[in-house]
Amino acid sequence: MTMLEWLAQGLVLGLLLLALPFAWRLERQVAALRREGPALQAAAGEIGEATRAAEAALARLRATAEGAGRAVAERVAAAEPLRDDLRYLTERAEALADRLDGLVRQARPLAGAAPSAAVEAAPPPRSEAERELLRAIQGLR
Repeated sequence: MTMLEWLAQGLVLGLLLLALPFAWRLERQVAALRREGPALQAAAGEIGEATRAAEAALARLRATAEGAGRAVAERVAAAEPLRDDLRYLTERAEALADRLDGLVRQARPLAGAAPSAAVEAAPPPRSEAERELLRAIQGLR
């Protein structure tokens, strides 16, 4: 054998010696994976079950959200005519209030500067609920 052959074989032997600890470590890790294989498979199965349960819950949640959305849309559709009625009544009330305000402004100069004693002395009519509330407030004093 020539010197070059001896050198090549020595290099191969050195590389094999360097690879030996890595091979031992790899063998131990493979053995540990084999020991833990059933546990890993069980964990993977549990993850699969949890995923299926989450998907089912998501489908139920989506169905519930769609149902709630339809219910809200129905209520909005039912409320729109009421909104239009209220808008109409508000406009009418504003027009009547403006008209009443104009009539009061016209009547003030005719009534004079001082209001009559009869208007000041007469309390405004009260409902039964207002009278009970006033009695309760006076009773607390």
